[in-house]
Amino acid sequence: MKRNIIYLLLALAGLYTAGCKKDTFLQDGSIPPDGAITEAQEWANPDFARNYLNNVYASLQSRYNLDGDGSMLASGSDEAVNSNLNSSINIFNNGTWSPVRTIDDVYSNMYSGIRKANIFLAKAYGSAVIPAQELVTSNAADITYDAQIARLRGQAFYLRAFFEFELVKRYGSMVLVTRVLNSDENLDLPRNSFDDCVKQIVADCDSAADRLPDNAAAWATNNRGRATKIAAQALKARLLLYAASPQYNPSNDLTKWQTAATAAKVIIDGGKAGLYTSYPNIFLWNISGAPYNTEVIFATQTANDATVETNNAPISYNGANGRTDPTQNLVDAFEMKTTGRVITDPLSGYNANAPYTNRDPRLGFSVMLNGSTFQSKTVDIYAGGKDAIGVNVNATKTGYYMRKFLAEAAVWNTSSNTSVRKPWVLYRYAEVLLNYAEAINEAQGTAGMAEVLKSLNLIRARGGVAMPALQTTNAAGNGYVAPTQAELRKRIHLERQVELCFEEHRFYDVRRWKEAETTFSLPARGMNITQTSPGVFTYSPFTVENRVFTAKNYLFPIAQVELNKAPALKQNPGY
Repeated sequence: MKRNIIYLLLALAGLYTAGCKKDTFLQDGSIPPDGAITEAQEWANPDFARNYLNNVYASLQSRYNLDGDGSMLASGSDEAVNSNLNSSINIFNNGTWSPVRTIDDVYSNMYSGIRKANIFLAKAYGSAVIPAQELVTSNAADITYDAQIARLRGQAFYLRAFFEFELVKRYGSMVLVTRVLNSDENLDLPRNSFDDCVKQIVADCDSAADRLPDNAAAWATNNRGRATKIAAQALKARLLLYAASPQYNPSNDLTKWQTAATAAKVIIDGGKAGLYTSYPNIFLWNISGAPYNTEVIFATQTANDATVETNNAPISYNGANGRTDPTQNLVDAFEMKTTGRVITDPLSGYNANAPYTNRDPRLGFSVMLNGSTFQSKTVDIYAGGKDAIGVNVNATKTGYYMRKFLAEAAVWNTSSNTSVRKPWVLYRYAEVLLNYAEAINEAQGTAGMAEVLKSLNLIRARGGVAMPALQTTNAAGNGYVAPTQAELRKRIHLERQVELCFEEHRFYDVRRWKEAETTFSLPARGMNITQTSPGVFTYSPFTVENRVFTAKNYLFPIAQVELNKAPALKQNPGY
């Protein structure tokens, strides 16, 4: 599927051009009097259905660049500050977010994807698909017409569920559209309830899971990247976790938490995914063994360029822009490697005069610190250093640069550039483990403690990370957590913040926990670093910028342009 989408857009343009002749396209032997191609003839072409489905995949969005200048959603949360102070990503933080001033408004794109999926679901049966060996191992039953159509429709069900969830998690609810609407129908429709949306997305996930191969490894090599059974299960598990969370479950119905836990446990027990051995290389598919690794459950098409590095590397690296600058708020979340304790714990061993020593290795994998090495050069963020605050307009605003997602092999802004393969990972197995830990803790409290610790410690034990295991029995020992539901909740939230940083979870997690009015209203903090003698530094935290978050910001506003077309949608509260 890697290049098919690009070719498809060109192909579809040709397919819809009037005047095509039967010897160049049509398979049914007929030509309309005016020479135009009919819809029935399009679907009679043996390649059309598969190519049309590829075009549904085209509605998936890579998330490395939300404003056309390299901004990421991390800068709309307490994870980062964007080095371009004029970036539209700051709309999330400065109190100007409104129906006429939007950012990351996917409303139209997601409904376009839903419409394409609905068309495919309506037309796939009866289309002239030629059976092919799509799977790694196939028996005769797998290559029948019905089996092929079932897998194709399974992908469409998954993609529709994906687009639906993208709308619901932003806007709180949506108009459910499960058939092809015509332009002469009344399209000014009210939104369905959140609960109705959840039921529909779950149904689509189940329909997809029933028809799809288990995981990426089950697809033939040229089909890897397509939807799978485990991708549908992961989407369902995340949806149900959101539905159980305080934002959508204010009465704390424990059965919703248990349902979410069960959905995640299905994936864990299925054994079709696992933690990858290298945390940094989960996302870097130029590395041998990394493409379609066991941890990645679903991802976008892979880009092959160096734009993520150009946008985010420190400014001394071939004119990079240093866009996503991690905050001190995030850096402080990483525990001590030696003790497995948070840095505010008196027993942690944290030293404010050497703040990066003996920290969770994921800090260095995710954040470039003063003295970090990237592409065989030292990152110098201390005052007067080549990457320091204030060196130029693009320099870090926080005293840090993002490290996650950046490839050592990438070369840019030279006469001999080197591109790297990099998808945007949408679902991965570590999140499933975290979803399960959170849901089981909320559903069962201390009765589920063993399961919670097991899931968290699997993540912490990953090769190259090897953090001390969390435990609840030895108050003086490493990794101690008090054996209460509330304390376990804090550590689960912290583990999500660290493990999933910059992957767009924090933006939504803090909202669904109903903590954003406190957490996202705190100032974004950074670190001033002064070199007092060679290799000796002092560290002074400072406020980078103040942030604004009010109750209305838990949901996105419906863009005014959409309300003008369909007033029955009604605006989200407060906008």
